[in-house]
Amino acid sequence: MNAAYIVGTFDVAELTFLLFFGFFIALVFYLNRESRREGYPLEDEGTGKIHPGSLFDAGKKTFQLPNGRGTYVPEDVARDDINVPGVPAFRSAGAPLVPTGDPMIDGMGPAAFANRSKYPDLTFDGRPRIVPIAASHEIIVSPQDPQLVGWPVVAADGVTVGKVSDIWVDQAEHLIRYLEVETTTGKKVLAPMMVATVHGNGLIDALLPIIEDKPKFVEIDAITAAQFENAPTLETAGIITRYEEDRVQAYFGGGYMYATPERSEAWI
Repeated sequence: MNAAYIVGTFDVAELTFLLFFGFFIALVFYLNRESRREGYPLEDEGTGKIHPGSLFDAGKKTFQLPNGRGTYVPEDVARDDINVPGVPAFRSAGAPLVPTGDPMIDGMGPAAFANRSKYPDLTFDGRPRIVPIAASHEIIVSPQDPQLVGWPVVAADGVTVGKVSDIWVDQAEHLIRYLEVETTTGKKVLAPMMVATVHGNGLIDALLPIIEDKPKFVEIDAITAAQFENAPTLETAGIITRYEEDRVQAYFGGGYMYATPERSEAWI
């Protein structure tokens, strides 16, 4: 038994325990530092003031971007402006904001967006990921499915706002991401495919001529016809950036709460 002691009464078991304890404390310290390297430090919810650093703060974290786009450091990105067009619903730091302007344009609530990079999302081999179907890599709409281009588009208020002028596809996922809508005023707007409902099935119509007069149209119930005029547009034709994608998705998504007054009211 005496062979287990190292010095005096200090034995191997005690050494093992101390090494484990020291390792555990170092691990907790390390993990807390690493958790504060992506967008830290914390900011006050009400004022936006940055809280001072602490013992657990670590250095900035740098991400290498693909396709030779350099590096990205989250902490070097400008903080969002806290002076938003809204007022607290009640006097509390955690109170929700009640919009005072147009929440769909101002990016309030479900219409909120992030200031993403102003370049398009790319495929693994560096090509633009979301493009008009004619510019895609061998992607077509199946002949058995509705072709949609030229179909009328009906908004949430039942008004025909225009027609489908193009289809934008995802070359990585091989699905339709957006429908390009040309309004009656000539404006072209991208609407997410996820908010569109296709009425009229080309295959059924071909098999059952008796319903040949069944109306064929695309319904976009997220926003009204008038709100299509304020929808975000693309800066460059044929290219949609991550920055523009976030705004398009936010605008149409926010319409499910803000497009009409009754949508933002309680159901019960």
